Amino acid sequence: MSYRIGIDLGGTKIEFLVLGPDGNAMLRRRIPTPATYGEALTTLAATIASLEAEIGATASIGIGIPGTMDRNLGTMRTPNTECMNNQPFDTDFAKLMGREIRVANDANCFALSEATDGAAMGETIVFGVILGTGCGGGIVVNGKILEGRNGITGEWGHSPLPWPRPDEFPLRPCPCGLAGCIERYVAGPALAFELDGPGTRDASNILARAESGDERAIRALAVHAERLARGLAAVTNLLDPDVIVLGGGLSKLPHLYTDLPGLMRPFVFSGHFTTKIVPNVHGDSSGVRGAAWLWPA
Repeated sequence: MSYRIGIDLGGTKIEFLVLGPDGNAMLRRRIPTPATYGEALTTLAATIASLEAEIGATASIGIGIPGTMDRNLGTMRTPNTECMNNQPFDTDFAKLMGREIRVANDANCFALSEATDGAAMGETIVFGVILGTGCGGGIVVNGKILEGRNGITGEWGHSPLPWPRPDEFPLRPCPCGLAGCIERYVAGPALAFELDGPGTRDASNILARAESGDERAIRALAVHAERLARGLAAVTNLLDPDVIVLGGGLSKLPHLYTDLPGLMRPFVFSGHFTTKIVPNVHGDSSGVRGAAWLWPA
């Protein structure tokens, strides 16, 4: 199929993107996420029909969604789009549309987008990192997403913070039920915690504070970068990627691209370390673009 429709199915909004035969964006739509499962299915179908009528062609359909598919039960597990939880979404929607669809985790879609025509285009092994309210990741090898037997490949945010320092004990509890998960140390709320202590979740002014000489902000950025470096070094020791692409709100912190390679090097089990660490190209559109690219050329 020459045309591709990508869908980024989030907790509050759904974004649609049509890619043309040349891979360029043709049409976009954004709508609120419906409150119920049945309404979500019919709204998705109606919007796709409208887009296909506008381009005068049938398109492939790829959908990115936060969470994973439970392969044993055939149902979705997603923390943000509650109406999808415990539902056989891919089966139900394919039946409604009368054709095959493809569904992937949103972090996987991010990684695929950047590997296909973004910051990691042409690279063999790509690790895409989402650093926002939470912390996720996706792995693309030779242009294809690695999903794994259990569908959780790349979920590094719920692996333990490596090489913890004495002052990092006791390890922070995580909503997943464990303690010490990387997400609790490198996601946005963790940076806000380092900046202003418990109960704070907003670190949007941290760069301005650091540039003005605020010692607490300077220290918070340094602590965060060092912890992120340990986490990415552990991934590098396992995966040895060609490129690590950062996405999410914290990917806009410019010092990460200059500081992380040096901070990672002592923890990487190699005599040399040349993995590139780069910002994403497509920004907030990476997820929906990656959903469209679930169907290769």
